[in-house]
Amino acid sequence: MELTQLEYFLKVAQIEHLTKAAEALSVTQPALSHSISKLEAELGVPLFERKGRNLQINRYGTMFMKRVEKILQEVERGKQEIEECSNPESGIIYLSYLNILGVGLIPKLIREYQKANPKITFELTQGDKGAIVEQVENGFSDVMITSERPASDTYEWVPILSMPLYLVVSFDHRFAERESISLKEITGEPFVGLKHNCSLRDSLLTRVHHMNFTLASTYDAEDLPTVAGFVAAGLGVSVLPKTSGLHLEGLRWIQIQEEGWRWEVGLHIKKDRFLSPATQKFVSFIQDKAGDFTN
Repeated sequence: MELTQLEYFLKVAQIEHLTKAAEALSVTQPALSHSISKLEAELGVPLFERKGRNLQINRYGTMFMKRVEKILQEVERGKQEIEECSNPESGIIYLSYLNILGVGLIPKLIREYQKANPKITFELTQGDKGAIVEQVENGFSDVMITSERPASDTYEWVPILSMPLYLVVSFDHRFAERESISLKEITGEPFVGLKHNCSLRDSLLTRVHHMNFTLASTYDAEDLPTVAGFVAAGLGVSVLPKTSGLHLEGLRWIQIQEEGWRWEVGLHIKKDRFLSPATQKFVSFIQDKAGDFTN
């Protein structure tokens, strides 16, 4: 049973004349007659009493017509909802992002976008690296903003901002008065690290490996604010971006002398994912504004 058959049946039931119904539907009368006959054969009952080209709906047709009207109404509502959701001027953008970005970057990004697109709304999901990837993979979010470049070529990366990373120590640490430092000097220092679900962790480990020194990891926290809290309490040192949500009392931020120690944030787009016109417009906005945002 096809949707077209139901549309044809409903028009014939309303007009009760094959030729006039065919004209209203812009199809030939034989094609319409064949569609109705095929529908009746599938249902196993006649839906009309035939009197030449005039048709009179019978009790089976009347019962079926009530259901078909509801079905087609729901289909039309579904079309309208999709149109409203995907409209580039008034649609919905389904976006996932890292928890730490919800303090500064995401609110600023949404504010700037809605200034120019006031009818656009956002359906937001925040979480750790694993949670937001799952949201995109399962189709609940169209795009995500994270601090780690894609690990595979199934995603496209659109850069948003790049910030320096700092060595962070407590105010009474022996390095607290230093303006800058080589990270090789922290060898053996208790280090507050990150668990596997944090995007910054892999980036730090890769950089440390290339510098041929190790970190004496004492604690592994779930997120960046927890790392900052442990450092402020004097439980170790760490490497963090100077971003919103991490400016705790008792922290000292020391410039890293080695080059390349930066925190990148960007948009991940799944290459095989359909993007609504509303989402495509948002992606273009980020591409045009790349580098203009601060967290």
